[in-house]
Amino acid sequence: MQDAFPLEQNENGKPPSKTRILGLRISESEYAALERRAWRAGKTVADWAREVLLHNGYGGNAGTLQAHMFTELVAIELTIMNALEPLLRGEKLSREQAAQIFREVQATKAVRAHEILAKRKQPEEN
Repeated sequence: MQDAFPLEQNENGKPPSKTRILGLRISESEYAALERRAWRAGKTVADWAREVLLHNGYGGNAGTLQAHMFTELVAIELTIMNALEPLLRGEKLSREQAAQIFREVQATKAVRAHEILAKRKQPEEN
């Protein structure tokens, strides 16, 4: 995982030394859970926690990943909706028709996902 902010460099071209310490109190069970996550990532608890804090604190990609996943789910929905109708009428879908559906879905999935999210936000604002 890379830091989600530009890497600083000192006048020698090296990263600046880490001189600040951030401490917090957690329970034994919380520490054990964090330790397991760090070990799974192949890191010490301190290194893992630093990466998680910096990544999430600087606009990490959790929201971006969720938006991407939602867009891909919309793409799946659009593909099914576009392909299912002719199949239910007993028609066969040619390779060219399937390819056209895939092209259309790829071209429209992001806009459609944005429209769906915008529509879902409207009732919350009223």
